[in-house]
Amino acid sequence: MAAVTYDEASRRYPGAPRPAVDALNLEIADGEFLVLVGPSGCGKSTSLRMLAGLEEVTSGAIRIGEKDVTHLAPKARDIAMVFQNYALYPHMTVAGNMGFALKMAGVPKDEIRKRVKDAAQILDLTEFLERRPKALSGGQRQRVAMGRAIVRSPQVFLMDEPLSNLDAKLRVQTRTQIAALQRRLGVTTVYVTHDQVEAMTMGDRVAVLKDGVLQQCDTPLNLYERPANVFVAGFIGSPAMNLKDFRLVDGGAEVGGVRVPLPRQTVAAVTSEGTSTVTLGFRPESLEVIGDDAGGFAVTCNVVEELGSDAYTYGTLAGHDPEHGEVDIIARVDARNPPGKGEHLNFRIRPQELHAFSVKTGQRLP
Repeated sequence: MAAVTYDEASRRYPGAPRPAVDALNLEIADGEFLVLVGPSGCGKSTSLRMLAGLEEVTSGAIRIGEKDVTHLAPKARDIAMVFQNYALYPHMTVAGNMGFALKMAGVPKDEIRKRVKDAAQILDLTEFLERRPKALSGGQRQRVAMGRAIVRSPQVFLMDEPLSNLDAKLRVQTRTQIAALQRRLGVTTVYVTHDQVEAMTMGDRVAVLKDGVLQQCDTPLNLYERPANVFVAGFIGSPAMNLKDFRLVDGGAEVGGVRVPLPRQTVAAVTSEGTSTVTLGFRPESLEVIGDDAGGFAVTCNVVEELGSDAYTYGTLAGHDPEHGEVDIIARVDARNPPGKGEHLNFRIRPQELHAFSVKTGQRLP
């Protein structure tokens, strides 16, 4: 087991207008479960493949422990990779698939049998060892792919969207199994996904990428509570954070004709940029319903999404300047007493749960 370091690591494809991964700086601690997350084309899989040796590092360096692996062949890096499509040999049994890499490495048969048996016990695959992949479910095949990685006892596990081929229920079940397994084994793990819920529930830390650039790397809670910029704020959280530009007025911002107070340092930061507009963000769960005479801003409910324990209303902010277009608002409401379509609700943003960002840079304001 070892730490992993990306040191200004870049990957540029010939003829591409910008790097697929641009000067990535990232320290992954020994035994840490780090998740790379972002939209399609953000460079997360390329970053993983650079670490695996499957993509060339155009500039910068990658280290595993103290060893510079930037230009080493994949087999010399002591890593094990779990792919999206499982990549199992259809003509081999489960045991054959799990032990194949050890067989190629010249490991004695008795040692291979022992390691495969131990991994099968961990993954609850003992009764399937003599079956072929076609006789297994998607979740079982995924566990076989995990077992093939475990038997090698690598320094680093690499996982490239390993759950994307599973149905929703099995995906939830398997992600908890993978997270628990990683903590039990204590192996440094780099995991790629486009699903931010998967990222938030599995990772010790989550690294958010956009257009090949690292936006923020932090614990799931810190990403949720203190997003570094507008992109992270909008990407993390489900449903997404409400994000919109509002006009500054007398120590606050005007939201639907109501003044929402802002800290003095926030107002000063906006003013210093030479603008009178601020991007405000507030999560659906940060809004609370208040009485009509309590000074909140009004929202007209268009759609209510009922999810059993939770309900969300998708509405339109009332009292907003029509020249700037309608403002859509998502709010969590009482699941046992949801509003009706067309109903007007008054909301206020809970103290300390309002986020302010620069309209010029998109960065978080003090």
